[in-house]
Amino acid sequence: MASEVSSSQAVLFFEQLRRLNEVMENEIPIHGRGNFPTLDIKLKDLVKMVRDKLKADGVHIRDIRLNGGAASYVIGRSENGQIYSDLDLIFGVDMGTTNDMQKTKHAVLDCLLDFLPEGVNKEKMSTCSLKEAYVQKMVKVCNHSDRWSLISLSNNKGKNVELKFVDTMKRQYEFSVDSFQIYLDSLLKFYEISSTSGEEVGMSENFYPTVIAESVYGNFNEALYHLNKKLIATNKPEEIRGGGLMKYCFLQVRGYRPAKMEEVGAMQRYMCSRFFIDFSDITQQEQKLANYLTNHFNGDDTMQYEYLQKLYKVIDESTICLMGHERRQTLNLIQQMAYEVLVNQERKARNKHIQMQQFDMQNDLIVDQVFYGPYTNYYGYNNYVPSQSSFPVMCPACSQHVPC
Repeated sequence: MASEVSSSQAVLFFEQLRRLNEVMENEIPIHGRGNFPTLDIKLKDLVKMVRDKLKADGVHIRDIRLNGGAASYVIGRSENGQIYSDLDLIFGVDMGTTNDMQKTKHAVLDCLLDFLPEGVNKEKMSTCSLKEAYVQKMVKVCNHSDRWSLISLSNNKGKNVELKFVDTMKRQYEFSVDSFQIYLDSLLKFYEISSTSGEEVGMSENFYPTVIAESVYGNFNEALYHLNKKLIATNKPEEIRGGGLMKYCFLQVRGYRPAKMEEVGAMQRYMCSRFFIDFSDITQQEQKLANYLTNHFNGDDTMQYEYLQKLYKVIDESTICLMGHERRQTLNLIQQMAYEVLVNQERKARNKHIQMQQFDMQNDLIVDQVFYGPYTNYYGYNNYVPSQSSFPVMCPACSQHVPC
């Protein structure tokens, strides 16, 4: 829980602030491509440097917030085992011109230059080479309701640092459990005072800064209840890009369930309709799904397969906006991707079996009994073979995404 300020805000308790400080103090590796070195960066140092460079360049900063899974980790109950992947930061800035967007990009890249280790010839480093080495993706959105940009810094384990610079954004969350935003300004001020006081000033239960959190879902206590009870709720899913369909299925395979079962049917139909509006082409759907699997499952084949099963079921039951052949095309795509996950599982299990045999032969060992886990044999998962009810059979003579 947290001390309430208004219906949408709350003041963090010391235990929550301790977890926030842990997130800010932990070093995060930003992995470089090619010969570029890995940068070990503390989040608090990155935030401070980006803020200072923006201010020096004349960009007005309204506030800085921690968002997404990391904010939910800080606010939720510790016994829930809440985890987070990406570290999402929101800089509230005034971006009246395209030049202001360029300033945000240069501020981040200049910070990366400053974080390069000693011995690296920084004079020969260009912003273009730093972008190619450390930036996973960059996004710019400019329309009548949204004006923001995003820079995602690479991490090989999927724990990317995403810096979002927001002038205006109509929709800032998908579900209540990811609607939390923590204002970092008072905490950054505390760090600055501690570093300039001449002696280290640490936090304690009797001495810590006042930090405010907000749920942009609307009601903080309701969103916190959903988070702690692992419930899925949202408002107007048709306003979310992609309908929130990918995240909805992701939450379900992580043990979340809908808060209001009587509204599930309508909610899923809205999600599917918006998803196929935003990703109408089969190539777009394949790219979106492949990227989501890569970014959220980090090679976990078992979870990927469960996720694809859930996605298949939701689209099969709730899609009403497509023609029959378009719907079958999407379902066949999901089926094919699930099959590829199974093949990858089998390959890993087979390689493990071969390695065990080679180890036995090299060491002149005789193994009486080996337990490989829940397999039907040494390369197949017993409970992950697609059944007729899960995925319909495709004709091997037909095109990959075209049903018989």
